[in-house]
Amino acid sequence: MALIKTTNPNPIMTDRDKKTTRVQKIEKAVSSFPEIYDAAVIKGTKETLVVYKVKHMHRFKMKKIEKNLTEFLEKRFPKEDITVSSDYKIFLEAVRLNERIESKKFSEKDAEKRLREIIKMTKDMT
Repeated sequence: MALIKTTNPNPIMTDRDKKTTRVQKIEKAVSSFPEIYDAAVIKGTKETLVVYKVKHMHRFKMKKIEKNLTEFLEKRFPKEDITVSSDYKIFLEAVRLNERIESKKFSEKDAEKRLREIIKMTKDMT
């Protein structure tokens, strides 16, 4: 049931002092894909993590969707260092980090460190 449920967490930044308009634009761009029904965006100081869930009928084309999304984001946001993942474990970790940041259980330094760990896990899986 968790694969079907939509969480749609708000886009968030590890640095609370900066404006979130760019992060919101990234989330809106990701959500514009018809194959994607749930997405989370977390922006760190240097890197941005984009994780998403694909609708069930489109799961056979996940590699193509990830490739298209990555190209789209690189073209639309060339100055951003964006990591894209459709892995459900990474999605859960991103949502947990998002919840901890919003509840202020993590300092900005700890949130940035955890974001780097999640991005490293994403790169290790590929």
